[in-house]
Amino acid sequence: MAGKFEVYEDKAGKFRFRLKAANGQVVAVGEDYETKAAAIKGTEAVQRAAEGATVADLTE
Repeated sequence: MAGKFEVYEDKAGKFRFRLKAANGQVVAVGEDYETKAAAIKGTEAVQRAAEGATVADLTE
């Protein structure tokens, strides 16, 4: 099973998304959005940005 994005409403009434790994562990959480549609667009932006992304080690 692949990871998945979950869109949810937080306690403040804002919409957020989280990315869960296949084992159910949360690996990323998005900022708050005013609408569910905007949160879904946020997941799409992360998917586009992650495709082919590199890792920059800033500790060196």
